[in-house]
Amino acid sequence: MYTRRKGKNFYQYAESVANLNVGIAERLTDVFTTGFFFYIFDYIQRHWGLFNIQAGVGTWILLFLLTDFVWYWYHRFGHMVNIGWAVHVVHHQSDDFNYTVSARITIFQAVVRCVFWAVLPLIGFPAVMVSTFLLIHGLYPFFTHTQTIGRLGWLEYVFVTPTHHGVHHASNPEYLDKNYGDMLIIWDKLFGTYAEAKTDVKTVYGLTTPLKSHSFLWQHFHFWLELYMNFKYAKGFKAKVNVLFGRPDDLDPRFRPVLERRFLNVQPLRNPTPAMRQYVTAQTVFSVSLLFIITLFEHHLQGTQLFILSAFIIISLINNGAILDQRRWIFYLEMLRLLLVMAAIAFVFRNNWIFFSLILFLGIFIWYFRPLKRRYMQLLYNN
Repeated sequence: MYTRRKGKNFYQYAESVANLNVGIAERLTDVFTTGFFFYIFDYIQRHWGLFNIQAGVGTWILLFLLTDFVWYWYHRFGHMVNIGWAVHVVHHQSDDFNYTVSARITIFQAVVRCVFWAVLPLIGFPAVMVSTFLLIHGLYPFFTHTQTIGRLGWLEYVFVTPTHHGVHHASNPEYLDKNYGDMLIIWDKLFGTYAEAKTDVKTVYGLTTPLKSHSFLWQHFHFWLELYMNFKYAKGFKAKVNVLFGRPDDLDPRFRPVLERRFLNVQPLRNPTPAMRQYVTAQTVFSVSLLFIITLFEHHLQGTQLFILSAFIIISLINNGAILDQRRWIFYLEMLRLLLVMAAIAFVFRNNWIFFSLILFLGIFIWYFRPLKRRYMQLLYNN
């Protein structure tokens, strides 16, 4: 509301939807993995912890400093090593810089962060302290993803501010691989990765080579495919190891266009129709609503129910990205979602009449599949 009132173009519709799609998927997978991460931390501390640290003012302050220090090195690893960049690149794909970009976290990134943070229970911090502080540590960077806040005076010398983090998300040559800190900027100043935002330079956000797609699948897996292609054609063991553990700058850039021609719709996109925007918006709102239901009532849902609801959300996210890219195969995703809805109905109402009615409905749908698909495309794409 603020940016619209000020006439600032900080939010683009398709970019915001793509950002939220990634965030919804990460929150959904957290439902199934967060408890596992807590168990890992607890197991490490109880069996291998070097000390038995108890909660107190001093230990909380120490945990704060160590958590942010570990984050700095995890973040730097995510930019400087290819396998790290493969899980972190999704966070930097958006050409915008706003609060929706903070949602661009993947489950792959969460797993790698867990590996780095495992050093904290190894030192001796109990899992309750580690997990509690990680919640706080995860909340702070949300507020640094914005262009609406200017410089913050003396805070700029100690904490990571939106100005600092805007530099980190920029693709300007002078800003690349700078400002890795999450809460404290002091680590960047100590280890030589700090860059000041310049008032006379127009900041360009996103990747140095723009993604050209809002596809949910392409966003998650394009760099893995590039790694695979580079690894496959690398000659010799040393070259293959360098593909995995070398720098992203060292990869052969010729593979990206090859993969784009194979997997992306490279034809120029027409302007989105009102029906596309309305349908994508409705799917996004519905997906967020389902996510809240799963998060709040996961302990009351059976495994089959969790699977059906989760699968419906994931397919909806893929469908959203495919619609934004104006792909032609989206109707098959609609059929998958229909099958999931029918499975949910059959699971809740275990009645023979309901079952046979669903089979009859599915048969009619398959019989009229082509005309339904044609009409669907006409309504959505206006062609």
